[in-house]
Amino acid sequence: MEKGHTNQGYHIPVLYHETLHGLSIKPDGIYVDCTFGGGGHSAGILSQLNEKGKLFAFDQDTDAKRNVMDDARVVFIPENFSNLQRFLRLHKVTGVDGILADLGVSSHQFDKGDRGFSIRFSGPLDMRMDQRQALSAEDVVRNYTAAQLHKIFEQYGEVTNSKTLAAHIVSARAHVSVTTIEQFKSLIAPVVKGNPNKYLAQVFQALRMEVNNEMGVLESMLSQVPDVLNPGGRVAIITFHSIEDRMVKNFFRQGSFVETPSHPFLPDNKEDVFTVITRKPITATEEELKNNTRSRSAKLRIAEKI
Repeated sequence: MEKGHTNQGYHIPVLYHETLHGLSIKPDGIYVDCTFGGGGHSAGILSQLNEKGKLFAFDQDTDAKRNVMDDARVVFIPENFSNLQRFLRLHKVTGVDGILADLGVSSHQFDKGDRGFSIRFSGPLDMRMDQRQALSAEDVVRNYTAAQLHKIFEQYGEVTNSKTLAAHIVSARAHVSVTTIEQFKSLIAPVVKGNPNKYLAQVFQALRMEVNNEMGVLESMLSQVPDVLNPGGRVAIITFHSIEDRMVKNFFRQGSFVETPSHPFLPDNKEDVFTVITRKPITATEEELKNNTRSRSAKLRIAEKI
């Protein structure tokens, strides 16, 4: 790729202008893009940095590496962003001025049938963002108990009949092979409720979030942000799921992952870590919704380190 350019065909960055504005970029600052993908947000950050600025780009998907700009200010780290602090320290970086994470699956991953993320294609039941890891969606469908399946379909997919679905999978998988997307869709066809496309999308989302430990990874990354971010530095997180958004909101407001109501008769001795910039999440404009349907469920939250 040419210097300063990005592969827009790979993935259209959501809430692009809102995110760059929210990061309040310093020209000579150090920034981290936790989810490099097609490099859309990264290119925007680079455009505002001078020759002293630096960008560290994380992405565990090997496909993303081919999108890295030919720019001396960019350091690409082919790892999961749950290892944020460790790899920054390996590069002698103890503090940064901004952190960005655009969570979920890139358009490129959805559009490649052999990755197993989309209900639109035939391909292996995979869903691994990092192809080096062992656990795949096939492993989850084949080996999880009914109770485990029920939990992930209910929590991550908000599937209406999650308990029935889980029991059906455990009963039916003993008699048929379930290694491909089509085989899995056929397996669960008898229990699909409502709009089939919406139902399957919820089921696939739940499997993907489990396979990639998305909630655990997000929690790990957020817990490192206070130590990594310089005072006055900003963190911007784009979520696509209510559970993710709630976790980000609670952490920004309280420095924890549990929503704890204040008590009117007890002193609040908690020391704030962040100033919340976005009291309510920023969502896509009507224009962006028309140009990029993926932005429909995107929510951007921004906080500044005190």
